[in-house]
Amino acid sequence: MMTEKKNNTALKILTGVLAVALLALGIYTIKFYNEEKENKAILTKEKEVIEDELNDLIVKYDEAIEENQIMDQNLVDARNRIERLLDSVEDNEANLVLISRYRREIGNLKAEKERLFRVVDSLNRQNQMMSQTLDSTNVVLEERTRISDSLQTTNQDLSNKVDRAAQLKITNLRGEGVIVRNSGKLVENDRTRRIDQVRTCFTITANDLAGPGERDMYVQVYNPENELVGDEIVVEHEGGAMVYSAASKVYYENNELDVCLLANTNEDKLLEGTYKVYVYANATLLGTASFNLR
Repeated sequence: MMTEKKNNTALKILTGVLAVALLALGIYTIKFYNEEKENKAILTKEKEVIEDELNDLIVKYDEAIEENQIMDQNLVDARNRIERLLDSVEDNEANLVLISRYRREIGNLKAEKERLFRVVDSLNRQNQMMSQTLDSTNVVLEERTRISDSLQTTNQDLSNKVDRAAQLKITNLRGEGVIVRNSGKLVENDRTRRIDQVRTCFTITANDLAGPGERDMYVQVYNPENELVGDEIVVEHEGGAMVYSAASKVYYENNELDVCLLANTNEDKLLEGTYKVYVYANATLLGTASFNLR
């Protein structure tokens, strides 16, 4: 009888312990479910914010593409990258790792937008100045037309020559990785683990109407992640500051001039993929090209 009483007591105690454990487990499960639900709601909201930011970037690029022709292809390429990222965001369920990656990529895209739009603004200002110059020239030509058809022809020829001489032109633009030998000799190489510098070469074309003299030449080199590769040389121009990978002064004598600029490399920024190079005379964009490293 005593043994049976002890067993009942032990059973009651065990039942009580199990009840408390089940209650605690239920409370923890409810708390975990609520926290998981809250976290998922936060991540979903963050995903919606990212989608809105990407759509806003696409709208801004569409407006810029409609208004500008010179940088049209560069703007289209950038917009296409944003559209691909937006598709990826929409197709994937929100989680902390993806949200962090998307935030990082949006930061890179915004930095690229600022750089491209600065270039576009610079080109627009130049076009506006050229338009004002042409308007002034047209007034003179219209006045001289009333005097003589021959003077009109002469002035029109002069106006065309001024336009052609307004800026330098380049050909044979290319970028490549190079190894620097102990002798100082440069050897082309396309392996990121081996190259010491990025070389950008081009030819300034002959132009009898361009004034001879010293020219400041600059180059920007961007890796596949749109990071600037080089010495990050900051130059103040009339339209604002620009950052370049390398710079050099050349003396132009109206004849063809071959030019190469060397940009130092940082191992952390040497990635496999497609690189872009932009060549400037002062703040004027003369041309762009791409090359690959593996």
